[in-house]
Amino acid sequence: MNQDTIDKVSLIHIKEKKILVTLSKGKDTWYQPGGKREKDETDIQTLIRELKEELSVVIIPSTIKFYGTFRAQAHGKPEGVIVQMKCYTAEFNGEPSPSQEIERFDYFPYSRKMETSAVDHLIFDDLKEKGLIE
Repeated sequence: MNQDTIDKVSLIHIKEKKILVTLSKGKDTWYQPGGKREKDETDIQTLIRELKEELSVVIIPSTIKFYGTFRAQAHGKPEGVIVQMKCYTAEFNGEPSPSQEIERFDYFPYSRKMETSAVDHLIFDDLKEKGLIE
């Protein structure tokens, strides 16, 4: 992966045909929960750590399934900087509660897609096309 690619891992969690999204403190764009891997972490380790840090929930490892990889211009970065988002579905224990850098979370229907980043737009479109969100 080159230096112009931001490597991220995220959770696709759907409830009542809406997708879980988070808003970081001081930001105006919503993202799916997740983030960048730390040194030598696997996708799964990154996913579990990030969800615990951001929403205080514990991913159930046996429920993790790879969903897909999406690439788009990185939000708020110079033209040509790409974010690559490896997405997983999984169940978790606990009720989501914003922590650390997360101000709040919500479940968005497709109609709120434009409040999210470019890579999230691709994910919203894919989920809508498959009938997973409304």
